[in-house]
Order: sequence, then structure tokens, then C-alpha cells
Amino acid sequence: MIFSELIQDLQKELKTNLAQIIFLLKKNPALGYTRIVEIGKDVGKRYNIKLVVNFPKEGRIDEYHMYGKRDLSLIIDYEKRNFPIDREIIKKKAIDILGDVGTEDAYMYENKEGVRVFSEGWKIDILPHSLHIWTEFNEKVTKFCDWLMDEVYQVRRK
Repeated sequence: MIFSELIQDLQKELKTNLAQIIFLLKKNPALGYTRIVEIGKDVGKRYNIKLVVNFPKEGRIDEYHMYGKRDLSLIIDYEKRNFPIDREIIKKKAIDILGDVGTEDAYMYENKEGVRVFSEGWKIDILPHSLHIWTEFNEKVTKFCDWLMDEVYQVRRK
């Protein structure tokens, strides 16, 4: 359940600092974004990962109520090139938890491996060293990411 804990911590910290973030965004958007990134890094350190809050589409940075609830990158171990379990297990688990989704091998070059899980308008990129979630965290996405953190990345809180 480490992913659930992590996003709860992140959402709490972002909410606590929201007035300052909004002030900074209005004064200088780059400063506001920098503050959001700093908060993500601080929360990630508690779990020994690099946590990046992303805003992939224009205007999303102004959707304050969604901070920490979608579009995150978790860099766990830059050195890992292969999963500790077979990719097919990851794909099967994605379908078991998320339902009607597509799965495919991704980023398969230079002896690296990865899996992409996707549906209409969103995707999750699962690499041995990192997890990139490009969707809102509903109950199913959170459950799948909890499973990934436990079984694929084997992350434990510091």
C-alpha cells in the first residue's frame, strides 16, 4: 500500500502549501512550479524515490484541486534495466485490476524492458527503474500502483 501512502502524503503536503503555491504561480509561474517540484521531492525522499509532479497539458497547473491526484513520475532506481518478475505477470495483473485495458511491451531496446498499460486518453508506463502514471488516480489505478510498488519495485518506507 506504499503508493496509497505516498499519494496521501503528497496531497496533504500540497494542500498545506496551497496558498503559497497559488501566490507564487500568480507572481511567477516558474517559482510556483519549482515549489511544487520541491514538495514532491521532499515527499519522495521519505520513500527513497524521486517523485516528480507533472503537468503534461497546458492549464493543468491551474487545477489546484487535482494536485497529487494524477500525472506523477516515480523514479525508483536508475540502474535497473530488467523487472524482477516476468512482464507477462505485470500485464495480466493490469488487466485483472484495471479491467478492459490494453497492454504492450514498451521501451524494449539496449537490453532494457518496459510495459505500457493504456486505455482511451491515458497510460501508465512501467519501467524497471521508474513508474509514470499519466492519468487520474481512481481506486483501480491506485490498487494497481500499490501492487507494482510492492511486487515489482519492492519499495518500503524509510
